Amino acid sequence: MSIASMTGFAREAGVTGSYQWAWELKTVNGRGLEVRVRTPSGLDAIGEEARGQILKALTRGQGQLNLSISRASSSPKLRVNQDVLQSLLTAIGGLTLPENVKPASLDGLLAVRGVVELDEDAVDPGQDEALTAALRSGVAKLIDALKAARLKEGQALAAVLRQQLDTIAALVDEAEACPARQPEAIRARLEAQIGELLEGKASLDPARLHQEAVLIAARADIREEIDRLRAHVDAARGLLDEGGPVGRRLDFLAQEFGREANTLCAKANDVALSRIGLELKAVIEQFREQVQNVE
Repeated sequence: MSIASMTGFAREAGVTGSYQWAWELKTVNGRGLEVRVRTPSGLDAIGEEARGQILKALTRGQGQLNLSISRASSSPKLRVNQDVLQSLLTAIGGLTLPENVKPASLDGLLAVRGVVELDEDAVDPGQDEALTAALRSGVAKLIDALKAARLKEGQALAAVLRQQLDTIAALVDEAEACPARQPEAIRARLEAQIGELLEGKASLDPARLHQEAVLIAARADIREEIDRLRAHVDAARGLLDEGGPVGRRLDFLAQEFGREANTLCAKANDVALSRIGLELKAVIEQFREQVQNVE
């Protein structure tokens, strides 16, 4: 099983009767799972039903579901409002008109607002059974398309994460092999520094100098950090092989990577080891950023 990204987009459209409709669903990364819905008036129930299906299909991410609907153009029907027209006729019949004023004509009466109405046969789309059935079917296809898009991006994301883990593992090996972390190297540096301070004065007891070097080496030992970093690398690779919704666990490992790298840098007693530690921190930060997109 592959990992999935939290980023994805899908669109499902169709024509049902006189309606043209389109579902659009996009998701981005998020700590939890949240889906917002926007539907035309009268289709709120369909939108909530779709939202419930999406919540069941996904585990993480912030989603936005939009439904757009339009009706195919049709010739509107003209309807004469008989009540308004009769009221006008009655009112006009009770008037005494001057000699120079002609009686109202039919076309004049029809031009009065409210006498002639356009009847576009408006129907609540939520009451159209064929349309609601098509929309429900479209939601199922929409979710499948979104999951496929997230899986496809997840495959590319997994390749990037594996490459970063390989880089981390190589840097850990380089840190372990760094000559600067050997007790003999620490002793030599300490002896050279003390020699500069004394400037030819009485030298320190060689046995005491060796003892101090051993103590410093013990405090600067990064053996535990190296072992834990390698264990985290193995665990992260195992999660990528396992697949599925492993984003939270990878995020935890990324934090642990960072903690061990910080400790390694703090214990570094040499420029070369410090350089390795800083490179390690940079790669781990890149790994952490990529992990934020994993479901």
